[in-house]
Amino acid sequence: MFSSSKSPVRRDLLALTRLGVDNPLLDTFVARALRALRHVTSRMDAEDAKAAVSAPTDLLSLLSALDGSHQLEGLQEDPLAAARLRGIRERNRMLRMEGGVMSADEAARELNLTRQAVDKRRKAGRLLALSLGRRGFAYPAWQFVRGSLLPGLERVLKAIPERNAWMQAVYFLSPDPRLADRLPLHELRRGRVDEVLRTCRAFGEHGAS
Repeated sequence: MFSSSKSPVRRDLLALTRLGVDNPLLDTFVARALRALRHVTSRMDAEDAKAAVSAPTDLLSLLSALDGSHQLEGLQEDPLAAARLRGIRERNRMLRMEGGVMSADEAARELNLTRQAVDKRRKAGRLLALSLGRRGFAYPAWQFVRGSLLPGLERVLKAIPERNAWMQAVYFLSPDPRLADRLPLHELRRGRVDEVLRTCRAFGEHGAS
C-alpha cells in the first residue's frame, strides 16, 4: 500500500503512532482509532469515498465517511451512535454557516471592546457564543455588522425562552413557517425586528423553530 517512505499516508500514520510513546492511554486510543479507520475504509464504496474526499476539512471528511451508506450498520451495538453523529455533523454545519465563527479575541476587535467586556456580554446573554468545551467559545460572525451588533439581536436573544446558545443558534438559522419559511436571521437583516420577536417567544416553549 505504501510504495514510498515519502507517502503522505505513511508519514501521517507514523506521526500518529508516535503520539502514544510514553503515554499508554493515548497509545490505546490511537490503536482503537486506527482499527476503526480500517473498518470504515474497508466498507466504503465509490460514492462514500467521493463524498468524504470532497469535504472542506479533515474532520468533516472523517464525519462524512462515518456517515456513509455502509457505515451505520456497524454502529448497531450503540443505538445512539447515529444520533450522536448527526449532532456532531449539524454543529459543524452551523459553525460554518453565514460567515463562520470568530474567537473571543476576534469578536473583541470587531466590537472595539476588551476581551473582558466581550466575556461580560456573553455571560449576560447579550452576545451569542457557542461553547466548544475546553476550546472556549465561538462567536457566530453573522451577529456582527460593520463593527457593531446586528440591530435587534439583543432584543431577540433576551426574548427567546430557550437559554441554550446552540438552540438559540438553531432558531436564527432555521426556516420558520411563521416567517414564510425564511430564516429569522435574514428577517433581522431586513429590519423586521418586531416580526422576529413575535416568533421567537414561542421557540422552546412548544418545540417550534
